[in-house]
Amino acid sequence: MSDPLPADAIRTRPFFFCGIGGSGMLPLAQLLVAMGARVEGSDRAHDQGRTPEKFAALRAGGVTLWPQDGSGVRAAEQILVASAAVEETVPEVGRAAALGCLRLSRAELLASLFNASGRGVAVAGTSGKSTVTGMIGWILHTAGEAPTIVNGAVMKNFASARTPFVSSIAGAGDAFVSEVDESDGSIALFRPAVGVLLNVSLDHMAIEELRELFSGFLVESRTAVVNADDAEVRDLLPSANEVVTFALDHPLAQFGIESGSERATDEGQEAVLLDREAGSRHALTLRLAGRHNLANAVAAVAAAAACGIDTDAAVAALADFAGIARRFDVLGTSAGGITVIDDFAHNPEKCAATLQTLKARPGRVLAFFQPHGYGPLRQMGAELATVFARALDAGDVVILCDPVYFGGTVDRSEGSERIARLVEEAGGDAEYLPTREECGDWLVANARPGDRIVIMGARDDTLTLFARDLLNRL
Repeated sequence: MSDPLPADAIRTRPFFFCGIGGSGMLPLAQLLVAMGARVEGSDRAHDQGRTPEKFAALRAGGVTLWPQDGSGVRAAEQILVASAAVEETVPEVGRAAALGCLRLSRAELLASLFNASGRGVAVAGTSGKSTVTGMIGWILHTAGEAPTIVNGAVMKNFASARTPFVSSIAGAGDAFVSEVDESDGSIALFRPAVGVLLNVSLDHMAIEELRELFSGFLVESRTAVVNADDAEVRDLLPSANEVVTFALDHPLAQFGIESGSERATDEGQEAVLLDREAGSRHALTLRLAGRHNLANAVAAVAAAAACGIDTDAAVAALADFAGIARRFDVLGTSAGGITVIDDFAHNPEKCAATLQTLKARPGRVLAFFQPHGYGPLRQMGAELATVFARALDAGDVVILCDPVYFGGTVDRSEGSERIARLVEEAGGDAEYLPTREECGDWLVANARPGDRIVIMGARDDTLTLFARDLLNRL
């Protein structure tokens, strides 16, 4: 692959990010600023007054923000960075074309930086990428490797009151840890030294397309770190070069968990991690609940081993891993005994993992779900409804509002009311209310002591504000 980014661009060319507040764009903008580049940007959410704290943090970090009206694109030397979701009708896109600006997708820019490192660790799969990326980054950081890390969410270990939106780190070493996205096919741009494949399941596209993309990812990875518990992943193993395996249940995986050692704690969970090749046992402590997070931890230790990190050191680092924002983020418990949890779950596998974690403890679950788009809802709506109906018990309720929509030409003829109907037909209990405000009122009116309310959805940072407001109202 030819590198679309000119070699001296970071030092000599200004960058303009269209949609700079997005979960994929913001960490790249932060990274370029840390690398010494001049960065400007615009975002529809900024113009609409949404998540002002995030844009204030960008300004404080040295980014110049413009209205999304094309006025910020002023010279041919600027490099326009836009995600695949940005439509051609957006003013910045037209203005950049008229001026002859170089245009890069978010993935092209990320892949250029990643591939240039020579020691890239790419984390792929339809679920768990952000958490495992954060875990691997934290392990390498603790081991003194000074990695560059690009994540799709805020990493709590690196965030602070002064810098609350840290989703990337510019490291001094040659290691570059990043999650890579299959949803737009851009995973094919990456050439990893270590490629981690967590799982293959329905998300943004058909399973046949996912198989092709992930197979290509393994071909391009010098060392593949793969989940032996996932049948789809196992089927792709012939594509891989050197392989390191991990699993919770598969008895032949190199890295696994000793049978019967898993134990939930008030702070998270404990288990004994096995390195079967070395014949060693390691006491693993996590501050995160849920069996899926135990799987994430084993994946991160396996990836760290592929990077040359001692297993004892990796396990010790994970004891201090604080997690990722909006990944089963317990915001608090009201005076009335109702707990509110903020979570990024948006596809069937993520929703199932979140609900299973909740159902591992007693108490009714009220699951609010805001779909992250009309297109994804059509793609996986039936599977989502099945998850909600099967994972929740009698007395539990799923509450749905209309999908997130920030403008554009997407077909909005089929929405959340279909999912609510499918949940009911499958034997579950669902409520559909068009607006998020109506859902919030319903939750306040119907929640009772001992309930857990989980706020689920992606692509909308205001969900966290909604969850916090809900906790304050209870």
